[in-house]
Amino acid sequence: MLNPFPKPTDPSELRVGGVTPLTTIDYPDHLSAVIYCQGCPLKCDYCHNPELIPSEATTPVPWHEIVSFLDQRQGLLDAVVFSGGEPTLQSALPAAVNTIKKMGFLVGLHTAGPYPERFAALLPLVDWVGLDIKALAEDYAALTGSSKSGSAAWQCAEMLIESGIPHQIRTTLHSLNSAPDKQRVLIKRLSTLGKTDHKWQTCRPSDGQNTGASLPGN
Repeated sequence: MLNPFPKPTDPSELRVGGVTPLTTIDYPDHLSAVIYCQGCPLKCDYCHNPELIPSEATTPVPWHEIVSFLDQRQGLLDAVVFSGGEPTLQSALPAAVNTIKKMGFLVGLHTAGPYPERFAALLPLVDWVGLDIKALAEDYAALTGSSKSGSAAWQCAEMLIESGIPHQIRTTLHSLNSAPDKQRVLIKRLSTLGKTDHKWQTCRPSDGQNTGASLPGN
């Protein structure tokens, strides 16, 4: 299969809008750091990190600072999670993931699944995935502004469940999926794909402080 990312790139080309140095909730049962990748192709009006939607960060975090920080956390952190924004938007992501793996960390991925071919290429590289399934596929366009986003996300859900990789599928409650009949259909469709860990989560408006722009000591 041809590389679905635009081109192989150096991990230093990864555009990072912020870093959380320590979290216990972004990779279940593991102490982890979170790298927030800049840029997202979706336009969800309830986005928790709207500052990460533009392709360029206001205060970008250089890759060498991230590597230096993580080098000091070897043996203290279990994992590093690539979140966003939408990590799979960036062609530097596979190189960045491989760099982190070579440092001895588990790698988690938070994604909304807009690019199934890229998602398929990343699955063998990661240890855990948090996938957003926002609604029934036919309801996605009204939510994300993208007509193909629903079919893409559900295709990623099918691949993820079939892969057997540890994961969680999350659905944020909002007007397009809060009706009980919508929720029942969504759960039923997921169940037809296989056994999965699904979680409903409450919509939390952004407070503008969801991503850290710098690392300790920098």
